[in-house]
Amino acid sequence: MTFTWADFVSAEPRFAETVQRRFEKHTHHVLGTLRKDGSPRLTGLEVTFRFGELWLGMMPNSRKAQDLLRDPRFAVHANPGAGGGMEDGDVRVGGRAVEVTDAGVLARFAETVAPPLPFHLFGVDLTEVVRTGLDGDELVVQVWRPGRPPRTVRRASDDSPPREEG
Repeated sequence: MTFTWADFVSAEPRFAETVQRRFEKHTHHVLGTLRKDGSPRLTGLEVTFRFGELWLGMMPNSRKAQDLLRDPRFAVHANPGAGGGMEDGDVRVGGRAVEVTDAGVLARFAETVAPPLPFHLFGVDLTEVVRTGLDGDELVVQVWRPGRPPRTVRRASDDSPPREEG
């Protein structure tokens, strides 16, 4: 079963809004893909939210596009900004990239985003959304996975064990 960004927004609207706002603070982020030999590849990427969905666009025949066409698993980490910028937390999404081949969708996307042509476009099938932030002296990690309620783990700066909420 596929879980799109719209599904995440429907399931967890406030969490999704926080994550999207964090990604929209900066244009460039870091994409993790898998090379042919299975080793990780990290590359820059622009993340775009349009039509209620999350999109990954890139030049055709780029290494990252080739990686995703061969093995669709990915993770995108939001740019932390200058000085780390943890006020909105640190976010990442992971899942499977879904190649967009529908000419109508590609044309609609190109009209609103005006990417350099030609371009390769992927939708996402989410498997995980994570936000890590600070609440006072505690590190707070929120994790959402499809079909499950979000998990929140809090870890104090002292030696006390982490505690889970929800």
